[in-house]
Amino acid sequence: MKIAFYGSSLLSSYWNGAATYYRGMLRDLAGRGHTITFYEPDAYDRQKHRDIDPPPWAEVRVYPATPDAMRAVAAEAAAADVVVKASGVGVFDDELLEGVMAASRPDAIRIFWDVDAPATLAELAANPDHALRRTLPMLDLVLTYGGGPPVVAAYEGFGATVCIPVYNALDPETHHPVPGEPRFAADLAFLGNRLPDREARVETFFLDAAARLPQRAFLIGGSGWADKGMPGNVRHLGHVYTREHNAFNTTPLAVLNIARDSMAAVGYSPATRVFEAAGAGACLVTDAWAGLDLFLREGEEVLVARDGQDVAGHLAALTPERARAIGAAARDRITREHTYAHRGAQVDAILRDAAARKRGRGA
Repeated sequence: MKIAFYGSSLLSSYWNGAATYYRGMLRDLAGRGHTITFYEPDAYDRQKHRDIDPPPWAEVRVYPATPDAMRAVAAEAAAADVVVKASGVGVFDDELLEGVMAASRPDAIRIFWDVDAPATLAELAANPDHALRRTLPMLDLVLTYGGGPPVVAAYEGFGATVCIPVYNALDPETHHPVPGEPRFAADLAFLGNRLPDREARVETFFLDAAARLPQRAFLIGGSGWADKGMPGNVRHLGHVYTREHNAFNTTPLAVLNIARDSMAAVGYSPATRVFEAAGAGACLVTDAWAGLDLFLREGEEVLVARDGQDVAGHLAALTPERARAIGAAARDRITREHTYAHRGAQVDAILRDAAARKRGRGA
């Protein structure tokens, strides 16, 4: 099928945590015979911070962040068999959603792909005239980055015909063990941009743990932290490109995952960082959230913390030998059950089922 995918960015992970999710998913779908065109706006300096060149498995159309350019690329949805508008494009989101769905053919499969379902659902609840609420009756599918049963129930409550979680996963060709690099040396490392709905949890789980263990070395990567007050044993790197993530995950004794507020509250929303770290064989410490056991087993494949004191306790007790054992177990589990080949097969089947349903209705 010919897929037109309107998202934030395929080429850059700069202020764009969904980049690796898009890459893993769409690369696998292309390998299954689908033709991908990815439309992304030239916004937020992402094109100045590209991680990859346009890949051979997708045509990437970068358009100016202007109303006219947005309308022009939206009109191209008419040529696609599958039209996908992702959440969080960041520029003219509502207009783009309504434009691409209006331009799509009656026989096309229309999808809203939500990479931040808890936040989107909060917006829908607060705004009865939200563009997505108006568009839901036109859609064949809502796919979500995570969220599990609570998100499915909420979307169905707003009128979605079908809502299916398609979780993050591992691309073993991209994220895997590599030799360590001295600049990523630390006892505990955290990678994530500074966002309003994450900052307090970073203070609780990361900075508090650093303050409790002044003799240990802590490392934080991601944009926005330069002016944040931190304990003296925390070193800040700034933006870490996806090509550097393997070394970032492999080098420290352990790495920390911290969910954003809404994803922690809803659960069933493992971040890309979870799979990247597991793929690299890192010893992962994560904050607690519902549904974690679907992906990793507590105490054997991941260490789980309820607060900064727990994080500090895990780190104080962790030996290099146990860290390696946890990382190896996590990598084995994720490689067996949670790669983008698994997710691509899921989405391929979803698309074929949706196409059959439309043919059966004579759409």
